[in-house]
Amino acid sequence: MGIAGLGVAVCTAIASGSFIVALNHATVANVLFIQAASPVAAALLAWIALGEPITARAGVAMGVALLGVGLMVGGPGSGGLLGVGASFVMMLAFAVGIVITRHRRDISMVPAICLSQLLVVLVAAPFADPASVGERDLVFLVLLGVCQMGLGLVFFTMGARLIVASEVALITLLEVVLGPFWAWVAVSEKPSLTTVAGGAVVVAAVLLQTTEKTPGLSRRPATVPQPRSLHARGASPLRDPSGTGSDARRRRRE
Repeated sequence: MGIAGLGVAVCTAIASGSFIVALNHATVANVLFIQAASPVAAALLAWIALGEPITARAGVAMGVALLGVGLMVGGPGSGGLLGVGASFVMMLAFAVGIVITRHRRDISMVPAICLSQLLVVLVAAPFADPASVGERDLVFLVLLGVCQMGLGLVFFTMGARLIVASEVALITLLEVVLGPFWAWVAVSEKPSLTTVAGGAVVVAAVLLQTTEKTPGLSRRPATVPQPRSLHARGASPLRDPSGTGSDARRRRRE
């Protein structure tokens, strides 16, 4: 896993813990819409850390995303300083993890995701009170840990290495759109108008950035290059150890 994997593990652990804290103090819509700005923040961090160029279109997307986040932070349901702060920590941690993963595409980050959740357990354990959890809450906690946080992150990490980054960002926007809808259906949590407006601006910014075509980018999976023929390399053919090849035929003619 190396240093890169350890960095992704720490970033994912911080993002996971901040996500839970943010949900306890802000609406689902606010948290998910701020999380949606992670790809835009990752582009800025990649420019600073890796020197990746930022196109004019990406620069406009960053400005639009900043405007959308500003609308949500200033509106009701933002969760105050703690809710907004936890959401921003979550967004930045995800962005740093994305940059590290893009920089080291040759490393599988699935072990790092497993390690990240272990780090969350170790940090949260001193504050936990297992005796206070009822049977109904235990079922929800298991579903949250195994399905949403566990399998969700593992599948996301596996899929991110198989498709282009723009498709990853577009697919993850489904969570941003559907998350507030399910919260409204399940617990009647209705986001404010400013949250919806700001979230729409952020989604538009991500769409603006991720739908930009990168020259030379191939959607086909990577293939192992085949060695050139012996004649192309200027080498002589190998002798046939069985004695049935060209050398044997030449000796028979002689």
